[in-house]
Amino acid sequence: MKNLSLAAILGMFLLSSCAVVRPGEVGIKQTLGKLSSEVQTQGTVLYNPLISKVLKESTKTSNIKLVLSLPSKEGLSVNSEISILYRLEGNKVANILQNLGQNYESVITSVFRSAASDVCAKFYAKDMHSGMRANIESEILKKMKSNIENQADGIDLIAVLMKRIQLPRGLASSIERKLQAEQDAMRLKFVLDQEKLEAERKIINAKGERDAQLIIAEGLTPGILKLKAIEAFRELARSANAKTIITDGKTPLIIGADDVKTNNEEEKK
Repeated sequence: MKNLSLAAILGMFLLSSCAVVRPGEVGIKQTLGKLSSEVQTQGTVLYNPLISKVLKESTKTSNIKLVLSLPSKEGLSVNSEISILYRLEGNKVANILQNLGQNYESVITSVFRSAASDVCAKFYAKDMHSGMRANIESEILKKMKSNIENQADGIDLIAVLMKRIQLPRGLASSIERKLQAEQDAMRLKFVLDQEKLEAERKIINAKGERDAQLIIAEGLTPGILKLKAIEAFRELARSANAKTIITDGKTPLIIGADDVKTNNEEEKK
């Protein structure tokens, strides 16, 4: 019985003195408050629970979410939801913990607030809601990297993302009206361009018809007109209908039987 108790105590001691470091984590042994320089990767780490412990930190990409008010160049406050993406470099986690402790996220947040205030104060509020947002994010990230390197090496800042930008109500309405006016102007320009193209098409078509008539008129020489008259006489000669032909020998004027009858009736009246 005594042996079983000793074995149980020994088993509990061994279990309590064993830490498991999973994929995407690193472990650092801390003995009597002093951090080991050796970084443990995934696997089992043995330590003395009476004087030591294993600090485990993630090396995966992490996301800090903030909702805060950013200043603008004209002195307005722009509400925004911010995401700060970062990760810890595994071989430098000991340096981070030694300089910043395990509460390093609060340091990252403080550095962001300072950098964001400095950068956003150089831009107008409307810039944060337009294509300039990417430039603002890039400048904040650059300034954050510069500031955090002075405090601890090993925090890899990946991106700063500004989401859900909320402009002051008056400014938002003004921007919407401006955008609507720009869209109306673009639509009007499109209509005018279409009308201009249609007018050009009609002019080109009219010029083509005029040129065609000129070409035909130039081709109607006296010889061709005489030939056409001969062809007309031939067609009349083949016709069985009674007709009266008045001609000067060049161009025939054809009067049908109905026309002659109508003229005679008018003369009788």
